[in-house]
Amino acid sequence: MAEFPSELKYAETHEWVRVEGKKAYVGISDYAQDALGDVVYVELPEVGKVVKAGDQLSSVESVKAASDIYAPVSGKIVEVNESLKSDPALLNSDPYGAWIAAIEMSDPSELDSLLDAAAYQRLCEES
Repeated sequence: MAEFPSELKYAETHEWVRVEGKKAYVGISDYAQDALGDVVYVELPEVGKVVKAGDQLSSVESVKAASDIYAPVSGKIVEVNESLKSDPALLNSDPYGAWIAAIEMSDPSELDSLLDAAAYQRLCEES
């Protein structure tokens, strides 16, 4: 059964957001990593790149498929999780600990358009 931590916000495209101050840490949900299967490669975005909510942030390749990861909020990428280069399977083993990138939000009100855990869980159960 997939997990849906209540302290996170979720995009309908299966990314999660953990907010720390002005930074939004972004990863893929437990549901998404389960659907993908074993992750074998993560393309990390460039630090300093400016993204808008909905832009492609990175991509993930698994034994089953390749999948684009989208920015749930707008802002500048200030950090990437370098450990995913050598161990992309962290997205499978620890989906809520293994973030992909941190975005310094330019418009924190965009968080209001994301789903809470209960709404995201309903979305996953209906698909």
